[in-house]
Amino acid sequence: MHIITKYFPKLSEEQKARFEQLEPLYTEWNAQINVISRKDFEGFYERHVLHSLGIAKLISFAPGSKVLDVGTGGGFPGIPLAIMFPEVQFHLVDSIGKKIKVVNAVIESLGLTNATAQQIRAEELKDKYDFVVSRAVTRLPEFVPWVRNNISDKQINAMPNGILYLKGGDITEETKPFKKIVFVKKLSDYFEEEFFETKKVVHLPV
Repeated sequence: MHIITKYFPKLSEEQKARFEQLEPLYTEWNAQINVISRKDFEGFYERHVLHSLGIAKLISFAPGSKVLDVGTGGGFPGIPLAIMFPEVQFHLVDSIGKKIKVVNAVIESLGLTNATAQQIRAEELKDKYDFVVSRAVTRLPEFVPWVRNNISDKQINAMPNGILYLKGGDITEETKPFKKIVFVKKLSDYFEEEFFETKKVVHLPV
C-alpha cells in the first residue's frame, strides 16, 4: 500500500482506507474466481493499482466527467480511478459475467457510489462518455472502432475527449494509423519501479 501513498501523498483518509481494502477483497474473491493471475498477485499494488493510476498522472478528470472502462476484467483501471476521483462517474464493462460479479462485489464492499459495472460488449453500449479507459484489451486499431461512437462531443476537461489506453512494449506500429493526433507518455517518467520501464499511457483524441 505504501507504493500508492509514495506517488499520491495527498490522498484523503477515506481514499487511503479504500485503497487498503483492495488487497484483502481481491485475495478473497480471487480464491473463488480467478480474475488476477496468481503470479501477478504478489505485486498487486504495483502491477494493478498503481498501473491503473498511471492515467491519474496524465489527467485529473474534471468533476462531473463520465468515464467508461472497457474490458475491465477484475476492475482495472476503473476501480482505482473511481477511488482517486470520487466526483467522476465510472462505468466498468466486460463481456465475462463472472468478472463483473467480482467487480460489483468490490464496488459494493468499498461503498463506491460513483462506479457501476455491467456485463456487456462495448459495441452494444449507446451512452456517451468524456473518456474511454482500458488496459491493453487489444491492439488500438481494433479497439478504436468499438468505442468511437461512445465519446461525447461536449468538452469539460482540459485534455480533449477520447481514449486513454494503458499499454506495454513497442506500440509504434499500432499507433501509426493515428500518428498525427496520438500522445504517448512513458509511465517510467512517473514511477521508478522496474515494472514500468516499458509501460505507457496513450491518449487518442476521438
